[in-house]
Amino acid sequence: MSEMIYLRMKKRLEVTTLKELKLKDIAHISAQPVWKKKLESVPIYRLSKKDQSIVIIDGFVIIDHLSQLFEDMEFQLIGPEQTIIRILKKSKSPSVLFATVVWLILFIGTAMTLMNFHYDVSMQEVQQKLHFLLTGKENEYPLWIQIPYSLGLGLGMLLFFNHWFNRRFNEEPSPLEVEIYKYQQDLDNYVIQYESELNDRKPFE
Repeated sequence: MSEMIYLRMKKRLEVTTLKELKLKDIAHISAQPVWKKKLESVPIYRLSKKDQSIVIIDGFVIIDHLSQLFEDMEFQLIGPEQTIIRILKKSKSPSVLFATVVWLILFIGTAMTLMNFHYDVSMQEVQQKLHFLLTGKENEYPLWIQIPYSLGLGLGMLLFFNHWFNRRFNEEPSPLEVEIYKYQQDLDNYVIQYESELNDRKPFE
């Protein structure tokens, strides 16, 4: 009776150096310990400069290759059918001047967006009317409303994005992280479906 081996391809793998990929690098293996150790060290693909930035390893090609090497084993693929390997190039750390300029541009752009929004909805007039309703007096600058509102606006943005520099307030992902995740999923699906030339690369060559 043949030994049953289960493989689950890793959906995405990021590497920073051109190296030889082994089975353990691109797939999770479920097998007896003695077989698992042997399978983990099986070479799958050697990255080279011709690969540029993306390589796709197909699970069915992996199974065919392993079946030839281990004829007394039966391999079953579960989960994702491909592994997308992204070769990341080392980038230099941005200079302090560049980071400062980018921060200023973002700060000014955000401030202009907030001011234009408040002008469009006549926020100052709303606060003046709110002050009149609560006190019965007219005041052009109801600071006791405007100051807490400004502080609450900033605090609300921090809670919305769930980040303070590198610290998180809770384990839930922020809306921005969810959108980035959805974008990454769509990008991976596009690469798998439409970048057919990437699938022409055969492992084990």
